[in-house]
Amino acid sequence: MTPRPLSPTVWTSPQLAPEALADLAAAGVRRIISNRPDREDPGQPTAAEMEAAARKAGMDFDWIPVSGMPAPAQVAAAAALLADGRPTVMFCRSGTRSAALWAMSERTRGADADDLRAAAASAGYDLGRLPL
Repeated sequence: MTPRPLSPTVWTSPQLAPEALADLAAAGVRRIISNRPDREDPGQPTAAEMEAAARKAGMDFDWIPVSGMPAPAQVAAAAALLADGRPTVMFCRSGTRSAALWAMSERTRGADADDLRAAAASAGYDLGRLPL
């Protein structure tokens, strides 16, 4: 699965495989943010498995599990992490929750709502109904 760009330093993706993380690290990614709750689907890698694979590949790993609409605390956590500009891939089941969390976190830092929706749309995510 190839991550889709949301900004020059943030990409989103559907579920990543642990074995794919070394290639992402080699491509310059420095952080993985998982937005999937554990046990969302049978057979999905756990956050602990993904963290181990990310660390083995030399990347940081953060877990902000989101079910439904991101909560204010999740938005704040993502905004704090993304503020440093480190190359980051965010993922969930389809990538949509990650794109929404990214857009909401960027909005708290003053980004334009229409620009965020356009960036998400260019990556294949429709955030038209997201309250930004």
